[in-house]
Parts: sequence; C-alpha cells; structure tokens
Amino acid sequence: MTPKDFRRIALGMQGAVEGEHMAHPDFRANGRIFATLSPDAQWGMVTLTPDQQREFVRAEPDTFVPAKGAWGRAGSTMVRLASADEDTVGEAMTR
Repeated sequence: MTPKDFRRIALGMQGAVEGEHMAHPDFRANGRIFATLSPDAQWGMVTLTPDQQREFVRAEPDTFVPAKGAWGRAGSTMVRLASADEDTVGEAMTR
C-alpha cells in the first residue's frame, strides 16, 4: 500500500477531511482524528479501541503495531504501509 492509497481510503470515509497535525497529514470526521500518515510516509495510524487493536495486531503482526506509550494503550495503532492491504486497512478505518 502507498501513502496515496491510504489517503484515498481515509478520504472515502463519510464526512472525512484532510488536515495537518504536528507537520503530517491527518484525517478527521466529525472533528475527530481517525487516521494519520507519518512524516516519512512509511506508516499510517488508525484509531481503534484497545480490543480492536489486539484483534488486528494478533491477525497481522507484520502490519499492525500499537503506537508507543499512552496513545498505543488507548488504541492508536500504527500501520506499516509496505505490508498493508487495502481491504484490511479499510476495515480498520471503518471500525
């Protein structure tokens, strides 16, 4: 998956808009960030519940990893774009 693919999926969500947060792209719906792209464009982030995060990490550990620190414990989940597929990332974003 490329950053362009990730962006297309994010912007395909109902009401999604692209903004910027800490010098990198973010994607919001209803004023809340649900996904971001890292400045190096190697990683995306999706916001999941901790239970959903465990499910994705367990199913695809080469693609999904918890973000570091408190954000990760709260469900922020990093997506390695090089190993991600569009269907799985789309599923994660719609949760």
